[in-house]
Amino acid sequence: MERKRQPTSCGCFLCGKDNPFGLKIVWYNNYENNTVEADVVVSENYRSYPGVVHGGIVASLLDETSGRANLIKEGFNNLMVTLKMEIVYKKITPTNTPLKLVGRVIRGGTTRATVEAEIVLPNGEVSAKATSLLYKMPEDVKHNWGEEAEEWERTQHLED
Repeated sequence: MERKRQPTSCGCFLCGKDNPFGLKIVWYNNYENNTVEADVVVSENYRSYPGVVHGGIVASLLDETSGRANLIKEGFNNLMVTLKMEIVYKKITPTNTPLKLVGRVIRGGTTRATVEAEIVLPNGEVSAKATSLLYKMPEDVKHNWGEEAEEWERTQHLED
């Protein structure tokens, strides 16, 4: 299976290497399946009820995975922001459990894209799924990336 590691950032809550509260997730492009994938274990620090990942954290995992799916072909040039995201919480997403994040592009474009993401439990069931509409990142946001753009550039060619 051909996989390539996606870039990371410094401060992002989900992938930021320097964020002391972050999850430090690493996403990979899976070219065989045309998906983006990541593995994560979410600790009790991010729970709602005991043993249950907070719904807002679930939404964050799905949001980031959706956005990263759009980077498979064009990388940083295809970075977009979420305009709309619909989430279906199908099952409880448990803490302290290996989870797989999977994202794919449904309909790509230069200014808009429709993407989806899901959280897959160890038994193969999907705990939550999102469908999102993305829009080209505003230039003023992209322009202010500073160290984040440098980190993305530095980490875009890393191998595992």
